Amino acid sequence: MSKIHVTTTVNGEPAEFLCQPGNSLLDALRDDLNLTGSKEGCSSGDCGACSVIVDGRLVCSCLMLAVEAEGKSITTIEGIANGDVLHPLQRKFLEHAALQCGFCTPGFLVAAKALLDHNPDPTETEARYWLAGNLCRCTGYDKIIRAVLDAAAEMRAGAPAGE
Repeated sequence: MSKIHVTTTVNGEPAEFLCQPGNSLLDALRDDLNLTGSKEGCSSGDCGACSVIVDGRLVCSCLMLAVEAEGKSITTIEGIANGDVLHPLQRKFLEHAALQCGFCTPGFLVAAKALLDHNPDPTETEARYWLAGNLCRCTGYDKIIRAVLDAAAEMRAGAPAGE
């Protein structure tokens, strides 16, 4: 089977790769573009470990075909910080100890960024609803929600967003 050429934008930079028609976006990100921050947890869209933002929408990259990335803009966990400057979400996750093993953390951070891009002033209920597609077996979620709400408050106050 011949491979398909895909041209896209990943983390603000032009990117190209060749993929089989049935390859997932997650596979292309990890195997072809060496962006290994997105994790494969369930391969069924249930855990959120592979979350990325595609044209402003939060998606599970394990459920999106790589060929569907043609012409799209993708943000992965690697694109959230601004060089060495952490995004407020990343800093607040550290400050609030909102991570333990770290496997789910990239997906939570990308989902939280999508939330704050969509709504810079979410309620706790909205944050919990938005992040419900991400599963964590270690932290218990409360620290994650506090970190997201604290980052949102800091960003509204005008701190640099690291974007």
